[in-house]
Amino acid sequence: MDFRRSEPARAGGDDGDPLDERRFPRAVKILVAGGFGVGKTTLVGAVSEIRPLRTEETLTCEGIEVDNIDGVESKRTTTVAMDFGRITLGSGLILYLFGTPGQQRFWFMWDELALGAIGAVVLVDTRRLPDSFATIDYFERKGTPFLVAVNCFDGARRHEPEEVRRALDLDAGVPVVLCDARDRESAKDVLTSLVRHVKDGVKRDTAAEAGSAAAAH
Repeated sequence: MDFRRSEPARAGGDDGDPLDERRFPRAVKILVAGGFGVGKTTLVGAVSEIRPLRTEETLTCEGIEVDNIDGVESKRTTTVAMDFGRITLGSGLILYLFGTPGQQRFWFMWDELALGAIGAVVLVDTRRLPDSFATIDYFERKGTPFLVAVNCFDGARRHEPEEVRRALDLDAGVPVVLCDARDRESAKDVLTSLVRHVKDGVKRDTAAEAGSAAAAH
């Protein structure tokens, strides 16, 4: 499935279409990434319109010795390859969702999963923010557009988006949103926000290219 060669969308779509520009495909690939136990599998499963593909395995004593389960001691399974789901937005835009494994020993798979992705959701748990730095650094180095979605766990202290932005030292242009990964509408709002963020970036790049072309003439 080559997302980079997807058929372009029609220009001039309705106002509800977050991707109505000619340069956007009809189907796009989105990554859902983050640290161990932040809710990636839950978010993909909650929002997917198809039965999600999961590659979960039971945590074993051997794995517990390797993986840091501080704060998620009740977790019994872990993703060892990827999660996969699909959702169609009201505009007809199809999002293919790929959830990454969170443990460091599986990070070698991220480059393969990231191929062709237009953007990423970085899911974070404010109780374990340091676990998010490596994920954020990964997408910053690749130049992949991303947003940070704060999964509001029951019983966890709530923080305002700007507090999270400062704690993670994010650029001003990176959106930070609050969500409940278990709730379909909340997860859908996160994905729509990411699509709009990507669209805004393409608009800026297009304007810059047009300005450079005009200056050359």
